[in-house]
Amino acid sequence: MNIDDALHEAMTIEGAVGVALVDYESGMTLGTRGGGALMDLETAGAGNTEVVRAKMRTIHALQLNDQIEDILITLGRQYHIIRPLMEAKGELFLYYVLDRSRANLALARRHLRRVEQLVDA
Repeated sequence: MNIDDALHEAMTIEGAVGVALVDYESGMTLGTRGGGALMDLETAGAGNTEVVRAKMRTIHALQLNDQIEDILITLGRQYHIIRPLMEAKGELFLYYVLDRSRANLALARRHLRRVEQLVDA
């Protein structure tokens, strides 16, 4: 499955606002779905690149010998999930925005793990 199909699949979960695939080395967004007037996914993806980089540096500095599964940012009306992809797929992460009033966080996280497997990057 290609990136567009994987991002389309990500948007099928109840409460999805938008999703982006982002290269955290460059901050460039490789693809988006959704967002619209509620969320500028290009800007959000670039901004969250710094979140991923900072956490990666911290894990390395602490010599944790571990990987980030996901990073959850909880806002008053939204959930933002940042999910770095496996190293074999490059330095990429999925950035997922959910409407907190309509989304089930546990189901969304499970769904995002499945979407990760669909990305052919």
